[in-house]
Amino acid sequence: MSQKLSSAIAVIGIDIGTNSFHIVGHDQRGAIVLRQKWSRSQVEARFANMPPCLIGMEACVGAHHLSRKLQSYGHDARLMPAKYVRPYSKGQKNDFRDAEAIAEAVQRPTMKFVATKTADQLDLQALHRVRERLVSQRTGIINQIRAFLLERGVAVRQGLRFLRTELPLILATRSDVLSPRMMRIIEDLASDWRRLDERIEGLSNQIEDVAHEDPACERLMTVPGIGPIISSAMVAAIGNGAVFTKGRDFGAWLGLVPKQISTGDRTILGPISRRGNRYLRALFVQAAWVVLIRIKDWDRYGLKAWIDAAKKRLHHNVLAIALANKLARIAWAVLRKERAFECMKTRPV
Repeated sequence: MSQKLSSAIAVIGIDIGTNSFHIVGHDQRGAIVLRQKWSRSQVEARFANMPPCLIGMEACVGAHHLSRKLQSYGHDARLMPAKYVRPYSKGQKNDFRDAEAIAEAVQRPTMKFVATKTADQLDLQALHRVRERLVSQRTGIINQIRAFLLERGVAVRQGLRFLRTELPLILATRSDVLSPRMMRIIEDLASDWRRLDERIEGLSNQIEDVAHEDPACERLMTVPGIGPIISSAMVAAIGNGAVFTKGRDFGAWLGLVPKQISTGDRTILGPISRRGNRYLRALFVQAAWVVLIRIKDWDRYGLKAWIDAAKKRLHHNVLAIALANKLARIAWAVLRKERAFECMKTRPV
């Protein structure tokens, strides 16, 4: 690439691939002055020798690493959700048109960007993703054991701990309904279950250690219902929360607000939107149920008046979602303002 061409480029859109990257560059007037396909080995070297410019990419696998590299070279690298780039694509889809759409979208002043994650955030996120996969596998094994037992007329009370307690007794005493082959199958499944328990416990311990060493996680754990898993997942997802301007935006990003389908003078609100981070949304809903079921001294946390008023007008499931949204907004404020949770007794509810 010539020095003259490099100096003319003001904005670049990168369509990231596994082995190749499609690059489209615009000048100050918005005209396309660069349209090339680079291999992965060429990308860093070429951008290192290029004058600083605005670079847009879709937030996908490998984008955070590349964004950090480009920022270290002095470029203004920004990540965007793919669904916000799609409207700028013109004509039929190909990689160069995708890169051109990215270059167009990154220049919009109202575009919503994704914060570049640090290596520590990605490590913590990886721990959570592996743990989530193992929990899902364990749930599948438990359901399969229950199904096999029910097919032989053996029913076990719902709940993981009940099956864990009763399964050894069933295998020891119910040879009248369980064939030797079925006994071996269930024993093998139980063995897989034990191995998954060990791995999940090990990952949970690692996450807990990280959470207790991180000041941001320690502050988040002062919020009722939030422990090491939720606090570390939140830090891994949004860092210090600077990408959101207020707690309401964080709740909307989690998908805990009603879906709005309004037109004209009619405001139509439906069920929750379920947008954003599904894993973190599920954790906050679980935290809300913990507060509703296990914490009796609501006044201690300044939540008593709010919960008592909400219980009179909301179904308990709707109340759990509303409380999850409230906890998410409180957690964002704690994270962003770098202050521990304070009881809301002295503030209006």
